[in-house]
Amino acid sequence: MLTENDAVRVFDTIMSSPGMNEMVRMDLKISRKNVLLLHHVIERGITENEGSLSLLLQSIPKENTADLRQLSEECLQRAGLTELNGKLSDLGTEKKKSS
Repeated sequence: MLTENDAVRVFDTIMSSPGMNEMVRMDLKISRKNVLLLHHVIERGITENEGSLSLLLQSIPKENTADLRQLSEECLQRAGLTELNGKLSDLGTEKKKSS
């Protein structure tokens, strides 16, 4: 079994292998529901990274985190879910305030 430090090193090695920075064109068709869920999964992963909950996620460079956020936002825009996501976020914020 790998230790966390070993896992981070393996992950870092994979991320720095030749060709990993090459752009890939992806034609993807997914439901709006899954776009919204994907956005929230990405945001939660980034938020947990900032909260230092995962040693593996801590090794992700800041520019990659920014790229993931941009991809997430672009998916919302293409699916026409930006406004809905904003309203859902507002509801979540209001719920936290009232608790």
